[in-house]
Amino acid sequence: MSSWTPLHIVTGKGGTGKTTVAAALAIALAGRGKRVLLCEVEGRQGIAQLFDVPPLPYEERRVSTGLDGGEVFALAIDPEAALLEYLQMYYRLGRIGKAFDRFGIIEFATTIAPGVRDVLLTGKVYEAARRTGDDGYDAIVMDAPPTGRITRFLNVNAEVAGLAKVGPIKKQADSIMTLMRAPSTRVHLVSVLEEMPVQETVDGIAELESARLPVGHVVLNLVRPSLLSAATAEGLSGGSLDAASVGRSLDRAALSTDAAPALLEEGRGHLERQQLQDAQRGIIERASAPHLELPALPEGIDMGALFDLAGRLRDDLLAHSTGGA
Repeated sequence: MSSWTPLHIVTGKGGTGKTTVAAALAIALAGRGKRVLLCEVEGRQGIAQLFDVPPLPYEERRVSTGLDGGEVFALAIDPEAALLEYLQMYYRLGRIGKAFDRFGIIEFATTIAPGVRDVLLTGKVYEAARRTGDDGYDAIVMDAPPTGRITRFLNVNAEVAGLAKVGPIKKQADSIMTLMRAPSTRVHLVSVLEEMPVQETVDGIAELESARLPVGHVVLNLVRPSLLSAATAEGLSGGSLDAASVGRSLDRAALSTDAAPALLEEGRGHLERQQLQDAQRGIIERASAPHLELPALPEGIDMGALFDLAGRLRDDLLAHSTGGA
């Protein structure tokens, strides 16, 4: 197939907000008249929680509008349901397949052969990316497994090599790899400006590139802006700003000078956190993937916040992404 639906795969270390970024990206992609499918593959029902809807079944459900009035559909891909669908598609097992489910054979198969599990999960995305017509999509966003597992999850050919040399599973894996390496596919890595997530992101980029999987952007999430002026930061770092000078400033503002030591200590802590952020940002800037930043939102994540993040992603990531819709 020469033309695929654009696929955006979003990964990241736990706690970096990858599901939030994936949801915001789906909203950003759903422009006027466009349909976007947002998939999750980990069984956490994170998408349902974000959009405040009931737990998603194994079917596509409309969950939101896009920034310009398009539609966002969501799908929680379940490996057991996917295997039943696969067995019906290739072997026409019908009731026998459901009997397998009752006996626990499906759970057993997907547990002992995780490569097959990943083929089933990514295979559902592959099927959606091939669709055309009224039930097709203009873009697909996958809320994927964490960075430490993403290359193994996507590189399904390598994972099933020892299990299936020929046959439907091997053919399915080959077809999926064509999608995963298509020019319209991108793997975006979500990180925060802390040492462990940044190092995992850099390692993830190297692993993806080694497996010839297309790296998109690094999304630096939950970035905290500096609250200090350049002069104040210089005074704190150089030691010229002390409790006495802070006290004089408070006095001029008709405020109690008793708070001066605590304010000074808080300012030093804030400056140290900013310096740590800057150091980790420098590491990301030296990596081979472009990056963009999303701010920490003080009120938390609700639909308004998702649309705010979607606007920022549309302006920054989609404007420079060759894998965009």
